[in-house]
Amino acid sequence: MNLIFTCGGTAGHINPAIAVANMLKERHPYCNILFIGASGHMEEKLVPQAGYEVRCLPGTGLSRKLTLAAMKQNAYAVKCVLDSVKACKRIFREFRPDAVIGTGGYASFPALYAAQSMGIPTCVHESNAVPGITTKLVAKRADRVLVAFEESVQYYHHPEKMEVVGMPVRREFLFETKEDAREALNIRGPLVVSAFGSQGAKVMNETIADMMVLEKKDGFPFHHIHATGSFGKEWMPKRVKDNGVDYEKVENIDIREYIYDMPVLMAAADVVIGRAGSATCNEIAAAGIPCILIPSPNVTNNHQERNARLLESGGGAVVLLEKDCTPEKLYGIIRELLDDRTRREIMSRKLHGMVRLDAAEAICAIVEELSRSPREKNKGNAE
Repeated sequence: MNLIFTCGGTAGHINPAIAVANMLKERHPYCNILFIGASGHMEEKLVPQAGYEVRCLPGTGLSRKLTLAAMKQNAYAVKCVLDSVKACKRIFREFRPDAVIGTGGYASFPALYAAQSMGIPTCVHESNAVPGITTKLVAKRADRVLVAFEESVQYYHHPEKMEVVGMPVRREFLFETKEDAREALNIRGPLVVSAFGSQGAKVMNETIADMMVLEKKDGFPFHHIHATGSFGKEWMPKRVKDNGVDYEKVENIDIREYIYDMPVLMAAADVVIGRAGSATCNEIAAAGIPCILIPSPNVTNNHQERNARLLESGGGAVVLLEKDCTPEKLYGIIRELLDDRTRREIMSRKLHGMVRLDAAEAICAIVEELSRSPREKNKGNAE
């Protein structure tokens, strides 16, 4: 069985694909798996670290602005798509995939479009409550459209293709124990983990940097691990130092660009602070870690707030909008949660009850079914 996963841009699109790929490899040790993504993004790091080959093609997202710069960006994006579709067809003739699975991001469109034009079975998984542009463009011709939330079904015109499968998460988020994780990290006191995506968020990095001043005033009452993301890796630590917090000499402050061992850190954490992409929400729910979610206000259809409100309404999260998120307010919520162990235990139980733990298995079964489909395979490999 030869399978291609296509995804990219952010870890939220990549990690679910890796979770499914890992399970397929476990079920079919001799299957061949190849990833296709976009050059210059997280897939170039995360996919090889997971043990898979990735071929990255030029690409960029579309801009919704009406400026000259935006028009130039969109023209370049269209050129990248056309070139990438051709490149994907060459890859498919060589690799001869039985199915192509897309998990989101503009990087997945060329491979899915090329596969559909060659008669290769395709499956697309939409992780957010509202479908993104890529999903809208490929859903009509996809063999199966998988969604994480029941409420998402209303946005699609072909219910016979739909299946609610939840959000696949890596097994590490399910089985790491708090005791083992804290021992591995040598953590003794309360632990707070904050991260705002693989690229980071400028406003939130600024807020965290300024909040560390409050931590200093209180004598650093908890261990704080923060990921700056690629855009904040240089200026954010400098801002912390300019604020008078010499974090490199403080045992309880750990600032890094990216958290590669997130399952371990989540298992060890008492509170997690982050955005509300679907992957993040489901990983938090799977780990059962009380969280403060600060949805990005810069996403299509405000889907992050919708994701966050689902966890909030279920009793597992505190939602704080970015416009209301001052260092003082965020710090106050953290202290309230850390001071109330009973509340955290209740939140943890509520989170565990929200997540569908068999999402990866469900997707694997669908991929296995598609890979057995004889539909125009010879045509696809001959074009």
